[in-house]
Amino acid sequence: MELSYLIYQLIIGLSYSMLLFLISSGLTIIFGLLNIPNFAHGTLYMLGAYFTYFFLHSLPGASFVVAIILAVIAVGVIGAFLEYVPLRKIYERSHALQLLMTFSFILMLDDATKYFAGTDFLSIATPKLMAGSFTLPGDREMPVYSLFIILCGLVVAYLLWLGLYKTRLGKLVQAGTANKEMLSALGINVPRLFTLVFVLGAVLAGLAGGLAGPLKAVSVGMGETIIITIFAIVIVGGVGSLKGAFIASILVGELNTFGVVFFPSFAMAFTYILVILVLLTKPEGLFRIK
Repeated sequence: MELSYLIYQLIIGLSYSMLLFLISSGLTIIFGLLNIPNFAHGTLYMLGAYFTYFFLHSLPGASFVVAIILAVIAVGVIGAFLEYVPLRKIYERSHALQLLMTFSFILMLDDATKYFAGTDFLSIATPKLMAGSFTLPGDREMPVYSLFIILCGLVVAYLLWLGLYKTRLGKLVQAGTANKEMLSALGINVPRLFTLVFVLGAVLAGLAGGLAGPLKAVSVGMGETIIITIFAIVIVGGVGSLKGAFIASILVGELNTFGVVFFPSFAMAFTYILVILVLLTKPEGLFRIK
């Protein structure tokens, strides 16, 4: 196999990895601090795609960037409502109950989306500035948009790192991940912190959905098809670990991309094999939160 083809697949895999990271980073922060396995996180990703389509086609002269910004805000508002009204009442309940409640969010939000947007598959055009391609060695055409996705993922990863490790709010989130009771005893408004973190996770999922619009068909249920992969990434990387989510996203993204090339009928299995290996050797994940 030609080296140029391997490089091409590596870049495509990295682009997919950055989309996975945008979603999984939000979920791992939510799971790490709130201790809630939000099964509806993928549905927030779906809403990001739908809102981007809606704003792009309903606001005269709206650009792709403006549509994504508005979509992210809309998904953040929905995330704030979900955390403030139903989820806040079940923080101390079992994970089974939390999963059932967040699964009910999927059903309600999916049905609401069908009601307002229908069941047709929608498509978002690639922005004109990123619609072209460039030639790699070996005459292989690489979409500019794939590089844009990679850049967005890296920028968001850097901003999240700055926010979590270089700001007071980030220190509070880390402290809350380690010991919520102690944080509350120090006079910190933990419920407000929970809401901010949940909104951040929802915003990241919505951003990923908007960015995925030009790459995938926008449809009801697109969140359910990706949420199991996202949970796999969180498990592999370590719950609450941003670094773990980043590394695990790259591992899963590249495994999936090269798996489709070399073992198309077995590609999805590689992700779950990775999960099994990590659970057997490091059950806390690759990067445990101390």
